[in-house]
Amino acid sequence: MKHFRYALSSAPYAPETAPILLKGDICSNLKKAEELGYDAIEIHLRENDPIDLLSIQRTMQQTGVRISMIMTGRLFTEGHCSLLDDSPCTMQAAIEGTRQYIDLAASLGADIVIGWLTGNIPQAALCRRKYLDRLAANLKLLSVYAKDKNVRVNIEVINRYEVNTFTTAKSLIGFIQDYHLDNICIHLDSFHMNLDECSFKEAILSAKHHLGYFHLADNTRFYPGSGMIDFKEILKLLRSVNYGGYLSVECLPRPTGEEAAKLAIQYMKSIE
Repeated sequence: MKHFRYALSSAPYAPETAPILLKGDICSNLKKAEELGYDAIEIHLRENDPIDLLSIQRTMQQTGVRISMIMTGRLFTEGHCSLLDDSPCTMQAAIEGTRQYIDLAASLGADIVIGWLTGNIPQAALCRRKYLDRLAANLKLLSVYAKDKNVRVNIEVINRYEVNTFTTAKSLIGFIQDYHLDNICIHLDSFHMNLDECSFKEAILSAKHHLGYFHLADNTRFYPGSGMIDFKEILKLLRSVNYGGYLSVECLPRPTGEEAAKLAIQYMKSIE
């Protein structure tokens, strides 16, 4: 039986309230991931953060640990940019910043995730469609740019308490199909799914042709296996759709980041 590949969240810096398990420079996080038994790390950073690309590539080769995804959320949370913003300058900054993320992903053999960066449709907006049209047009530009660099764009489904664009797999699938988007994949997260999906089965099966990335966290957003989510069912469903991407642990660093990472991979491998 084919085994899943596991990744975990990392960042140069993050508050304790963020679901980041490894903190520090990328090379150190790659080495720590190897010690913990992971296959890859995902990186949360700003698009213009300085990095030592050659050292990272050398460390990846030495450890065998890959970079699964470049996460773009900080362009929204720190840069206050979004791909559907009413301000042309702000929207253009989001596009240019995402291109920088794509360039970085291409140099590291990774893909990118767009979550919060899609933006939120203003509550007072009279026409939701106008914003979805704008978002789709910008994603088409970025997906073409990414495809030329052999990078896939993954859109994250996030719970309704954080976003108002795509809160279920069905809503994102409909968007991709309605706008005939190419090189766009779906990123599901067990924590968000637990809040907004009717069933894990329905969501995973419906997304099977588009599923590009999967986050693991329990219903409390602590490490998988610490709460009520049935991860055995999730693994069974992912096998049924022949999911070949990473399972990335993105949970709160409780009791510590490293301990949560250890407990997560021990549990997930024990139920495979």
